[in-house]
Amino acid sequence: MLQIESLKVFHGPIEAVHGIDINVPEGKCVTLLGTNGAGKTSTLSSITGTARATGTIRLDGEDISRLSIEERCKLGIALSPEGRRIFANLTVYDNLIMGGATRRDKKQLTADIAAWFVQFPVLGERSSQRAGTLSGGEQQMLAIARALVSNPRILLLDEPSLGLAPQITAKIFEIIRDLKTLGMTILLVEQNASAAIEVSDYVYVLNTGTISSHGDASKFGDGTKLVDELTGVHR
Repeated sequence: MLQIESLKVFHGPIEAVHGIDINVPEGKCVTLLGTNGAGKTSTLSSITGTARATGTIRLDGEDISRLSIEERCKLGIALSPEGRRIFANLTVYDNLIMGGATRRDKKQLTADIAAWFVQFPVLGERSSQRAGTLSGGEQQMLAIARALVSNPRILLLDEPSLGLAPQITAKIFEIIRDLKTLGMTILLVEQNASAAIEVSDYVYVLNTGTISSHGDASKFGDGTKLVDELTGVHR
């Protein structure tokens, strides 16, 4: 579904990503692993159009490299960003309405929100509550649900477990597994290697802007050896 070729991403004069290739098949979960500064978020930003980049990005064979952010959204690219970035002063329900801002089928949008409340019951219980009063885990669920309300063809998840307690992290990855079961195509950026590998079909390892390793998720075992390599730990 998503094909990236010779991607370079720039922040001002600095080249953060150095000509990488990534493929995300339809209905699969592909993960980008790496430490801080590896280029993971920069890669996602190039896909959404919020970072300056060269190379080719194709969605279902169509070159979207020169399209605007809005045009990419309308084609079905949705991002749940690092740090959640919910609208704290709006209600949970209004956050979800914002997620569907590019949709024209408003009646179906209302029905879809109701359906996602079934998938995320805690959000349904707090639909009229200000989003800023939710717990960190609930805010992360809201960020994911807001992206899903746009009815995406591919879901980009940027560090969904960041700053969450282990029990809540487990719940977030349970949600990712459920989305896979529903047939959602997912590109996941994550530092929690073991949890990410467990839900993934394929893994790319980014190291200072280049892909140092990639392969089927089973190639990386439980992720322990990979984490040691990324962090420079010698056991």
